[in-house]
Amino acid sequence: MDETPFDDDELHEECGVFGIFKRTDAAAVVTLGLHALQHRGQEAAGIVSYDGSQFHVERHAGLIGDTFTKQAVLERLPGTSAIGHTRYATTGGGGLRNVQPFFAELSAGGFAVAHNGNITNALTIQRELQRRGSIFSSTSDTETILHLVATSAARHFVEKLIDALSRLEGAFSLVGLSSKKMVGVRDPLGIRPLVLGDLEGSPILASETCALDIIGADFVRDIEPGELVVISEDGIESIFPFQARRPRFCIFEYVYFARPDSTVEGRNVYEIRKKIGGELARESHVEADIVVPVPDSGVPAAIGYAQEAGLPFELGIIRNHYVGRTFIQPTDSIRHMGVKLKHNANRRMIEGKRVILVDDSIVRGTTSQKIVQMVREAGATEVHMRIASPPTRASCFYGVDTPEKAKLLASRMTIEEMADFIKVDSLSFLSIDGLYRATDEPSRNKLTPQFCDACFTGDYPTSLTDQDGTENVRPLSLLGGAG
Repeated sequence: MDETPFDDDELHEECGVFGIFKRTDAAAVVTLGLHALQHRGQEAAGIVSYDGSQFHVERHAGLIGDTFTKQAVLERLPGTSAIGHTRYATTGGGGLRNVQPFFAELSAGGFAVAHNGNITNALTIQRELQRRGSIFSSTSDTETILHLVATSAARHFVEKLIDALSRLEGAFSLVGLSSKKMVGVRDPLGIRPLVLGDLEGSPILASETCALDIIGADFVRDIEPGELVVISEDGIESIFPFQARRPRFCIFEYVYFARPDSTVEGRNVYEIRKKIGGELARESHVEADIVVPVPDSGVPAAIGYAQEAGLPFELGIIRNHYVGRTFIQPTDSIRHMGVKLKHNANRRMIEGKRVILVDDSIVRGTTSQKIVQMVREAGATEVHMRIASPPTRASCFYGVDTPEKAKLLASRMTIEEMADFIKVDSLSFLSIDGLYRATDEPSRNKLTPQFCDACFTGDYPTSLTDQDGTENVRPLSLLGGAG
């Protein structure tokens, strides 16, 4: 039985990582940080702490507030350093055995690692390691990192880590914890975010700045693409062990994934989303009476659209925030309600109006179809849909759970066919150059793109070793992905 009919038509968040070094209430601080990063993954979470003599590990399915806020759980995580992870699993990656951080006792001592991204040659490396005798206890690509560190011929821990990471392709922003050090690293392209913060002298690593705000920490700086920071009693050491490459940060972080109150790569996410809405209005405005966001992800872009178009912004659709991904529909009649469990039309705002609906993206199109039907049933005389990103035509292999390419509506239909499928009076997407302009770039440089935009263009910035010779497959479907 499908328990989440209104979630299979969304691009799901990847994962969030958080770590703090030398703080008496380390696990409690990590819990708060992960709570702020809950939008990046709601299926499971884990924390590993170190108390000066041993490591402690807790992993649980569900939301942070339902698990790690319990006093008994925090009491099992003593120590002054801790790292954590909140997760959304890709296909094949469910189960507690895949919940991060991963921890192992290595020859160099205990080591825990939490990872945001996807390693695109993990399956190839895993098979090689298995032929040499390695035994894997999970189906996550993150465990590959532990095995590579364990089998490295380098002498010292940091050298082993560098040796391991140099073998990886794809996207990885990770935090790691040993008995003496906390480390943070981004892949050479900087596809996924990672920031450095400070809480009263205790260094922090986190996926987004909103996780610093919740605990009152100061933002220090972004970890640079290709940078490894080593945090110890001696301070913070910055190392650039990889060959320098032109950064390709994921542009979809600005469209959807990052929280609006975060600052990512020097840009405020909320401001970018409003600019996206303004660009969308300039490119594809149509005569209408009101602008209505598809909540919640469409709200900032709809505000920007309404301001640019000089139209009223109205909450014509109300979202029920208390319907989670584990909602179970007991009967067919309830199951077929689908989107209405999550969204309801605000008839008073819609009836008799020409409506412009603003959403962040269209994936399979089934949710858009049902929302348009809902708005028409509420009395809208016209329904026009405007999408705050270009058409999603290709799967992501860098930590975002997207459907296989053949199931992406834009990969098999023209925009006119898509408009007919979701039954709108008109449909327009933001152009790729319009998206770049919203980030203060004049346009997309076709020879050396400024961002990773592969989900829109099919231009993948790394090798996809595990996908070679395959078509229309899910990212790392055999491994489940790191998130």
